[in-house]
Amino acid sequence: MPANLPPDYFAAEERFRAAKTPEDKIEALEEMLAVMPKHKGTDKLKAMLRERISKFRDQAQQKKGAAKHKTAYSIDKEGAAQVVIVGPPNTGKSSLVALVTNASPETAAFPHTTHKPTPGMMEYENIQFQLIDTPPITRQYADPALLDLLRRTDIVLVMLDLLADPMGQYDEIMAILHDYRIYSPQCRLPENLPKRPFILKILVVVNKMDRPEDQESLEIFRELSGLDQPCLGLSTKTGLNVSRLPETLFSLAEIVRTYTKRPGKEADLRAPFILPAGSVLEELAARIHNEFAAKLKYARIWGRGVRDGQMVQKNYVMQDGDIAEFCI
Repeated sequence: MPANLPPDYFAAEERFRAAKTPEDKIEALEEMLAVMPKHKGTDKLKAMLRERISKFRDQAQQKKGAAKHKTAYSIDKEGAAQVVIVGPPNTGKSSLVALVTNASPETAAFPHTTHKPTPGMMEYENIQFQLIDTPPITRQYADPALLDLLRRTDIVLVMLDLLADPMGQYDEIMAILHDYRIYSPQCRLPENLPKRPFILKILVVVNKMDRPEDQESLEIFRELSGLDQPCLGLSTKTGLNVSRLPETLFSLAEIVRTYTKRPGKEADLRAPFILPAGSVLEELAARIHNEFAAKLKYARIWGRGVRDGQMVQKNYVMQDGDIAEFCI
């Protein structure tokens, strides 16, 4: 099957070739992955790009040598994906983090309660997402360290207040992100960008849907704003749709949970290997050890899309919930 790569892919490939540092090469490779079509014709190319990203990350780590000066925004990724929550003052970012994670950020009815980023872990079935509450950003001020964190995260959650001009808030936050070359895959990129963009998954969460009639207001916002990104309306006050957030993030993260087992033994379903959607069996083996992947002949798979114990080759595309028994 042909890859049918879009023009954005080749533009990113040119930036990769021109890049001088491991960090710049990683940015270009990640953009190539983001714009690549998702079908069997691109499986091998995806695996190659991910291998290159891993190699350049190792190079970047070695190049850093001594530890860099750390700030409050130097937060290591944990869990299946890192989600940074941004928004104007008093939209309920801290209330959401307090509601769905083990963190205890300061909350109050007045704006600018949050002065530093606060991470917390949110459970979804047998995995966790890392949510990070952050100080509000406005046109007047956005901490450069926060924007650096945004560029490195997996998902940006833009939080809005349904009762306080959500369209104006959305336009302002997206304008700030675009000023720092942060775009969602759905956005059309400007032709005159001075530097390469950061392509990140963005979820818009509209808070304060406290009354039944607020559903109509949400639909009006969606229609008039021309929203490109996924959107979830909820209420941190009543709990409406809060339980849908973990599943929404899981879908947006585009990951699969996979497991391994020894012959004659049961798999431990409490500790999955997290892989990007589209990853192949060989990539799962490499998570265990590179030499193990090199020696891999085939595996038997238990899952929803195969017969129990079906024999598959290295290029088998792993599905969520698959259990692999390796044969070397």
